[in-house]
Amino acid sequence: MSNISKNGQFSCGLDAAVAVVGGKWKPLILWALHEQSRRFGELRREVRGVTEKMLTQQLRELESDGIVHREVYREVPPRVEYSLTPLGQSLNQALLPLGDWGEANISTIIRAKNQTTA
Repeated sequence: MSNISKNGQFSCGLDAAVAVVGGKWKPLILWALHEQSRRFGELRREVRGVTEKMLTQQLRELESDGIVHREVYREVPPRVEYSLTPLGQSLNQALLPLGDWGEANISTIIRAKNQTTA
């Protein structure tokens, strides 16, 4: 289901941003690409718990949204690397304060999660 309204617009900037980065895996993929380009296998190891199918799907969506660049090297065996586009780099910069908030509050978050599952 799309977050785009009938007139082709998002309801607000946050709506547009969440449409691009929403879900469990996309922010983690962006973080893994933060400092350097990575091959698929590297990403799969870095983003713990993601399946190959889900990583492929999320990378395709990020690529179609202009956030991730996929570079295919014509070698034997073929090599593919993923990196952030300038738009992806700016999105990662916007996510940094969210990561800082998570780090500062991780103990409280863990306690709250443990209470709801107990």
